[in-house]
Amino acid sequence: METHEDLIAADDVLLFVNAAITATGQREFHSGDAEQRLSLEFLHAYLLGNYRELYAATLALDINDHNAALIVRNLLTTAAEATAEQRRTEGRLIARRLALLPPQRVYRLFAALRRARVNNRRTRAITRDWLAARPDPALDAVKYRSGLKGALKHAHLPPPHQELGPFLFRAKQPASYREPLLDAWRRAHFEQAAIYELPFTVAEGFAAKHGIARGAFLERIAPNLTRLERLRLQESARALGAGAVSAELDRMPLTRLASYVLGLPLEERTARRAELTAALTAAAERTAGPLRGSWGRVAAVLDDSFSSYGSGRKRRRPLAAALACHHLLAALATEYRAHWTSGRTDALLLHPSGPTPLGLRILDALDAAPDRLLIVSDGWDNAPPGLAAEVLRIWRTRLDPHGRTAVVHLNPVYDAEDFEVRRLAPGVPTAGLRDAEDLPALVELARFAEGRTGLPELRAHLADRVAAFLTDGNPA
Repeated sequence: METHEDLIAADDVLLFVNAAITATGQREFHSGDAEQRLSLEFLHAYLLGNYRELYAATLALDINDHNAALIVRNLLTTAAEATAEQRRTEGRLIARRLALLPPQRVYRLFAALRRARVNNRRTRAITRDWLAARPDPALDAVKYRSGLKGALKHAHLPPPHQELGPFLFRAKQPASYREPLLDAWRRAHFEQAAIYELPFTVAEGFAAKHGIARGAFLERIAPNLTRLERLRLQESARALGAGAVSAELDRMPLTRLASYVLGLPLEERTARRAELTAALTAAAERTAGPLRGSWGRVAAVLDDSFSSYGSGRKRRRPLAAALACHHLLAALATEYRAHWTSGRTDALLLHPSGPTPLGLRILDALDAAPDRLLIVSDGWDNAPPGLAAEVLRIWRTRLDPHGRTAVVHLNPVYDAEDFEVRRLAPGVPTAGLRDAEDLPALVELARFAEGRTGLPELRAHLADRVAAFLTDGNPA
């Protein structure tokens, strides 16, 4: 029989998961970065201290990279508090998660462990195995030189390549290197042509040293750019006349593509309507995969109010999540209708503006009694305040007590003051959202927030996710 403590534990874990999906310790529209970090650190400490196994298991969920790195750091820092079985499971989860993280974030994690003087045997083994799995040690040595050097010293490891020892640790460099990338780095100090053989982030510093004009540099370095670098640099390259830097829309993930589209001027969006709409539709269909067209009649209430701008650090991030969800839901549904809080109908020309009349838009959406209602919003219902909660309460208790319409609220913004994502109504499950790509899994996770399932079901769900996570690809 489930106890009151079990219900509290399930609620605590769900609260943490929602935070770990949405919060990054950066400024949001309604709270500053210091508040975000303090609130998030408290949640990590609370869950680690009370539910260590469940805390580690969240590494298998769709949490963001910032929180995944924090979890790994906390587990390694407190290794002495874990049982032998816990350490074995945690080691596999950590190794698998590190393999999925961007390398620069892993090197920052290793540096944080070094500063905290965390150097137990498990930490050294995890560092050793991660470095051994890196596909190109020379690239890491050039691109993440201080990170690799610090990790090798901290874990007492030899360099993974015979030329990396002199490259990383000797003040006097050899006259040449057999490894082409290392030698390009050496030559770039005095030879401009060698700059364009290097990764962009390294070449950028050498270009500034040699006084190369930004526009000319971007045009010549364009073949070396990664997909994300190409996306970030397109706007500045266009302004400087370096037209060779163009975003590869057909390869871009859905939410990132939505961010890119919203960053374009309205005039350019209009001029490129067919291209951008086709790219968003194709990305949504790829994301939907086998679930395409399987969700029945779907209505969505999507927040494009002024607060969807986010902050200077997370510019238009909430609106990008809503736009990406809009296209994904259109792919998942057999029949779909969107209701933007602004009343706009042209999704391509969205921009953050106006209040948040969620209650009115929810009324519009429920009018057709859809099979599913998805609400994507930060939850600040203010036109008029509280109407959304009242509408949902009456709908669930009087008009649809048997739950013919499944209602889920997805919130892309962490509320630091309340230690959770802001909820609309007690009877409506809320899940944190970062990327629209995670929407199907989050809708499944949200059912645990309805109060109809408790800790045993949640533990079983996490166990299934952990098993799938550890056997996806090469087991860690």
